[in-house]
Amino acid sequence: MNATDLRLVLPNLITLARLCAVPVTVYVILLGRLDWAFWLFVAAGLSDAVDGFLAKHFRAHSVIGGYLDPLADKALLVSVYVTLGWQGFLPAWLVILVVFRDALIVLGIALSHALGQPLHMKPLVVSKINTGLQITLAAAVLLFHGHGYDDRWLLPVLIALVGASTLVSGAAYVVRGLKGAAQIEGASR
Repeated sequence: MNATDLRLVLPNLITLARLCAVPVTVYVILLGRLDWAFWLFVAAGLSDAVDGFLAKHFRAHSVIGGYLDPLADKALLVSVYVTLGWQGFLPAWLVILVVFRDALIVLGIALSHALGQPLHMKPLVVSKINTGLQITLAAAVLLFHGHGYDDRWLLPVLIALVGASTLVSGAAYVVRGLKGAAQIEGASR
């Protein structure tokens, strides 16, 4: 493999490593080693930034990378939320809300593809805010509980913000999807 090939493949290899870190992160949370999980979570976040930078800098965007990168991000975030909920560090209602919102979006996209009307959706601003808050909450839970910091006021505030932004983001995607479906239906008549 020459240097050009490596530059083109490297972002996808980093993304694949992030995806492989998901079961390891879940396992260390289940072991009660939230301190280790925190550092794995931080490393995953840094790897996301690095693979994005490399893909942009070397113009190494690929079709597989376009699917693999968001899959790795969602797999990590959803897995961490489910595991933290299972271990009692996050409320069950919040975990269900976060997972349901993501499942609803994926089902909507799959349905549009199945109907032959693929949606080309850019993330909404509220969705970007929601993702940032979800990442912040997961990192804070891992940091506070893994390193023994006091969490009396910050975690409840973050939980409320994540819950609210998840509801707003999910509703915004439902409205957008219904508008898109109505336009497709109107155009086919």
